[in-house]
Amino acid sequence: MKTKKIIALLCAVTMTVSMLSGCAGGSKTSTLEFFDVAANYNGVQGGWFAKAVKDKFDLEINIISGQGTGEQQYATRAASGNLGDILILESAQFQDCVKNGLVKDISDEIYKHDSLKAFQQQIDALNKGLPDNPDGKIYGIPTEMMNTSPTSYSQDVIYSSPMLRWDLYSELGCPEIKDLNGLMDVIAQMLEKHPKNASGDPCYMASLWPDWDGGDDMIGIANVVQLTTWYGEKIKQSLILKPDGSFIPLTDKAGSYYKILKWWNTAYNRGLIDENSASQTWDDACAKMTAGQVYLFWYSWQVGFWNTNERLADGTAFIYTPVKDQKYYAEADSFFGSGRVFAVGSKVSKDKYKKIMEFLDWYASPEGAMLQHDGIEGFNYKKGDDGRYVEMNSNALVDNLPVPEEWGGGGWNDGNNQINQWIVSANATNPLTGEPYSKQYWSTYKEANYTQMRKEWEAKFGAKEPAEYMLKNNLLVISPNVSVALPTDDNDISLIRGQCKDAVNKYSWRMIYAKTDAEFDKLWDDMTKELNGYGFDKLMQFDKEKYTIELNAKNAVK
Repeated sequence: MKTKKIIALLCAVTMTVSMLSGCAGGSKTSTLEFFDVAANYNGVQGGWFAKAVKDKFDLEINIISGQGTGEQQYATRAASGNLGDILILESAQFQDCVKNGLVKDISDEIYKHDSLKAFQQQIDALNKGLPDNPDGKIYGIPTEMMNTSPTSYSQDVIYSSPMLRWDLYSELGCPEIKDLNGLMDVIAQMLEKHPKNASGDPCYMASLWPDWDGGDDMIGIANVVQLTTWYGEKIKQSLILKPDGSFIPLTDKAGSYYKILKWWNTAYNRGLIDENSASQTWDDACAKMTAGQVYLFWYSWQVGFWNTNERLADGTAFIYTPVKDQKYYAEADSFFGSGRVFAVGSKVSKDKYKKIMEFLDWYASPEGAMLQHDGIEGFNYKKGDDGRYVEMNSNALVDNLPVPEEWGGGGWNDGNNQINQWIVSANATNPLTGEPYSKQYWSTYKEANYTQMRKEWEAKFGAKEPAEYMLKNNLLVISPNVSVALPTDDNDISLIRGQCKDAVNKYSWRMIYAKTDAEFDKLWDDMTKELNGYGFDKLMQFDKEKYTIELNAKNAVK
């Protein structure tokens, strides 16, 4: 799932660049256009990451975000025949691009590069599964691959779970939380005791945002879709996959989409939700997280906007807090990738193609992965006397610490990698250290942060880590990672899906703000009626056939 800013995009961006090779002095920096469905930033990469790429490759990165108006942007650029130089695509988009000649066959180059060759099993699996690729040519590289196995689960914290500030929870006596309403009651008590942050700004149970709605191949608003996993369910477009392997309609009132949406509505009517949620950007929401205005986190990455070593030490950090009626859906290690794909645009010149492949190999290398996941050696981490890496400046993201000019200057967060997608997962093992790339999994980090807060959490819940607690208590529904090509939408299904996406998003936000239960249910019924008018039954049938293929593949490796 993701450091973001959504900007309305122009329908077409044209940039003419020259690619000159040779030594410094006679060379001109080349610009690579990234069409990137994962990016939430539009424009030229700046700061320390830009300097690292320029110093190594004499390249500049221009990002064309696929978020926000991404579907329109994708359609417009695809129709022009040139999406960009490097493409980061959703799986269905990638298949369409292969079929329509919009991505380059990279078979001749990819395995000349050692770092990419290290993931040959995963890359081959992706490409050999393409329906329009009988010769097994290589067109794409999976995102966020790991070097474990398709059924392993290596993370300490799952992607989505309820997380509360330990100091505020402890102040209430760490009460047992039975269900969502109990979770809401606990947070309401926190807000009653601490209605404002240190700067006097109002605090909320949650501050939502609409920027991600409809992305990641979802139907429904993201801040609802992701929380459905708290009940072992997984949204599969128009359907909900139940823990027993059955499918029900997204519109089923017995399903988790209704349950979570109604919970947000109840919280809003109790005055617990930021009333600007429907109109603010992701950046606005993150600023409130960083300022301590939000008392519930539900994405694992959100803690990066608050938790620092100092807050882990003084007990003010966020950590998973069990809710008794919850059982969590979690994806296994992304051995074969996370679903998205890196590809090379079909229109790139021969010289640029060579440079792109060198860049992608570096991006998949330990050196590149460490820069992406760990930052700058000497600023974000250092090598200790025993050879192990030790974190530095844990507040670099939270406080946007200034970066010395030798590394590019500016604020650390301002210069962070705006590509926002990786070839190698942060949880993959770094062959140079034998530990994951993610600093939170380094032995030095765990030793340094086995704080009083962690000791208290362990004493209460009987485990050192949240995922360990879930596994010990049979609270994880782990879905194996597979590489399987799924059918893509034809024009009819694509039209129905687009209309249904828009309708679900529109009504969902209105339901969050509904003033009564009656108004909420009327909106739900109106939404269902509108969806049926678009052909929702036909869409569900298509999605059931599609995701049964994936489900069967997962069941085959369990």
